[in-house]
Amino acid sequence: MKAKKTIVVAALLACAFGFAQALQAAEEFKGSWTIMPSEAAGQVRFGLIHHMHGGNSQSESDWPKSAFQGVDLAATGKHDVQFNITRDAGRFDCQGFLNSGEGAGVFHFTPDSKYAPAMSALGFTGIDDEKQFAMAVHDVTLEFARSMKSENLSGFDTDKLIAFRIFNVTHQFIQDLRTEGLAATDSDKLVAFRIHGVTPEMVRAVRKSGLKVSEDQFIAMRIHGVTPEWMAEIKKGGYDKLNIDEMVAFRIHGVSPQFIEKVAQLGYNHPEPDQLVAMRIHGVTPEFIADLKSRGMQNLTIDKLVALRIHGID
Repeated sequence: MKAKKTIVVAALLACAFGFAQALQAAEEFKGSWTIMPSEAAGQVRFGLIHHMHGGNSQSESDWPKSAFQGVDLAATGKHDVQFNITRDAGRFDCQGFLNSGEGAGVFHFTPDSKYAPAMSALGFTGIDDEKQFAMAVHDVTLEFARSMKSENLSGFDTDKLIAFRIFNVTHQFIQDLRTEGLAATDSDKLVAFRIHGVTPEMVRAVRKSGLKVSEDQFIAMRIHGVTPEWMAEIKKGGYDKLNIDEMVAFRIHGVSPQFIEKVAQLGYNHPEPDQLVAMRIHGVTPEFIADLKSRGMQNLTIDKLVALRIHGID
């Protein structure tokens, strides 16, 4: 009899512990929301602040007005609201107030129990509660997952799927890049394209110039500001045979059309690209050259000017 009581007590404690864990988990998916008008048509600016593990995570982006079920976003004056947002990954139950299109309140998120298994069947595993919450926030739908899965991308996993949604890597974006001649199969590079602004239009403009550019070089061009407009300026200065790596080096080290023009005015017409880069690296400025000339040091080659700076001779 005593053994039975012990078993019953243990079972009750286990249930109580499980219930407490469930309450704690539910508590983790509460937070606050804000809403305000957006500049984009048919959208509102919606923010979520999620309190968890002693800290906060915050996201704010444009959401379609159609996502807000049961609320009149056009109503004027301050009034209480209660609405829900249903997404594949789960549901946000919200309450608070609106005042002529702006408002705030609290939310509770309930994950959809069918979502993680459905994603797993598509090959997207490792979806815990926190990740499912993030996938709901960014509206990572099953349809989007299927669409991206069909692209046969390398290095593509659940985290990349979320990143694709955050940075708007879509089927159309990938197809447009491929139309312009890029392989567009590396998931890391596709995210980098979006982060740094490598667009199909940019790819088209650069390739029209006759240059062969790799995906990594396109990213480097955007990071360092090698734009089609800048390339046109450099060509006007007589540097129309530069390869992409040389152009990137120019931008990194500050070899600008203005620098080239000032150097030419001092008698150094059309230096080699590596000479211009060396001048910038070692501080051979137009002012430095002019100062040497004023002191009678004429006809110094660029290599000698660089050597003077390297050895600290002013």
